[in-house]
Amino acid sequence: MTLNLLSPLDGRYAETTAPLRDHFSEFAFLRDRARVELDFLTALSKTGLVRPLSGSESALLESVLANFSDADAELILEYERKTRHDVKAIEYFIQSKLLDSLADLIPWIHFGLTSEDTNSLGQAIALKESRDKVILPNLQSLIVNLTDFALRYKSVSMLARTHGQFAVPTTLGKEFAVYIARLKKTRDDISAFRFEAKLTGAVGNFNALQAAAPQVDWPAFSREFVSSFGLEPNLLTTQILPYDNWVRYFDLIRLTNSILIDFAQDIWRYISDGYLKQAVVAGEVGSSTMPQKVNPIDFENAEGNLGVANSLFTHYAQKLTISRLQRDLSDSTVRRTFGSALGHSLLAWTNFQRGLKRIAPDEEKLKAELNAHWEVVSEGAQTILRAAGKSDAYESLKDQTRGRVLTETDYKAWCNSIAVDDETRRKLKSLSPETYIGLAIELTDKLLDKPV
Repeated sequence: MTLNLLSPLDGRYAETTAPLRDHFSEFAFLRDRARVELDFLTALSKTGLVRPLSGSESALLESVLANFSDADAELILEYERKTRHDVKAIEYFIQSKLLDSLADLIPWIHFGLTSEDTNSLGQAIALKESRDKVILPNLQSLIVNLTDFALRYKSVSMLARTHGQFAVPTTLGKEFAVYIARLKKTRDDISAFRFEAKLTGAVGNFNALQAAAPQVDWPAFSREFVSSFGLEPNLLTTQILPYDNWVRYFDLIRLTNSILIDFAQDIWRYISDGYLKQAVVAGEVGSSTMPQKVNPIDFENAEGNLGVANSLFTHYAQKLTISRLQRDLSDSTVRRTFGSALGHSLLAWTNFQRGLKRIAPDEEKLKAELNAHWEVVSEGAQTILRAAGKSDAYESLKDQTRGRVLTETDYKAWCNSIAVDDETRRKLKSLSPETYIGLAIELTDKLLDKPV
């Protein structure tokens, strides 16, 4: 069956993306909107417009949601095939559930609402609950695993590169720590984000509700009802909720993904340059024709899926911030792809973590490369000379090192030849590519010593 599915998220990658189905599948969207409509009935009963509900009647309404099944979803879709209107189909479904024992409540189903009241609440619930149950836990897991890796290799020296050229040494752990710090910031912003929703009527003015029951404070009702789902009420809308708020959330995910694209490309390069070794797993194949290959497929898969996700997030920013007058339906079909954008993100994060488990530094390679390039300590040497009062420190080192490869013998010979006092000469000779790492270890410890 899965072989015939159109999307790889539901086929090839179904196991990885499964946690998002409970929030963004068609079933979930139908269920969450039924939840909004049922809760709306309960909220109305507290205003005095609708008679008070007994305990058993409230339990009956709650059971409709608690027992919401595939058969219920199919019934809604059957109504929709006739009406060609998804929210009206949900209204008819709820009517069918109340017909026997709560028929007097039927006029109050979807009372004074517009479809976008139901839709925006349903989708905001999905965004919030998927953030709390899926997105944040998986991002946190990625950060924890990266932190473990960075701490394990915080003292492993390596040559850094700027402009693709050998620069000065750093440590592998510190290079990872930079990305961890960036990811922690986006994680914290994602965690603190408040999702907006609306319940303001057909053009945002509570027209129908105010006409039918002017004695009710509808803005206060809206605030309380929207807040009951843990959402932020927006009382100044057109027929639709302005999607600026949701776009800001997606931009945070997009930024997270962009950071990880940067990271994945760096790791790919480290593997290509031999800085990182990949575990050889029995039975796996790296090429259909080249038996020796071990490919960085997890990081490549992550990079590809991060790009797909970010293309969708970029489209949301371009599309959902624009609407023809009060609204048009071109937003509706776009909003149904939220699960796809988040699914490709989740898939990428999972593959990144899988790849992380299969890499380790080739410390002999890193050490050999460091010791083959003593010219990289020239930054430290010229700075020591500056501190000793040498006005031509930079220029003299440039003449000795620019475009050249120095051995340890070359460097030590230069240290002995330069006219400086004994203390300065001692400082110069104390430099080496392996130890010229500044505060890399301390900086890594300082960042990663804090709660992850």
